[in-house]
Amino acid sequence: MPTVIGHHDISKGKDHWLASPKREEIFGPLGVTNIRTFVNPEDPGQVAVLMDVADLDALMAAMGSEEAAEAMAHDGVVPESLVILVEE
Repeated sequence: MPTVIGHHDISKGKDHWLASPKREEIFGPLGVTNIRTFVNPEDPGQVAVLMDVADLDALMAAMGSEEAAEAMAHDGVVPESLVILVEE
């Protein structure tokens, strides 16, 4: 089960992003576990999510869905800043 990091900028503030239920709503049904959030203390507009992913192909497919786009918009994710890193 690979560990995945997604880092990106946010536009709605860290408190809004941290409190959002959207990560669990999107990733939970995909078998993603151990979701952890990180905020750059010097620039709280830069954040990251670290998680264990049971099915990387399912995660990547879900990231391209309308549901994921809506969740990112809700959370204030700046989509063009999203970088996904996979443990090897």
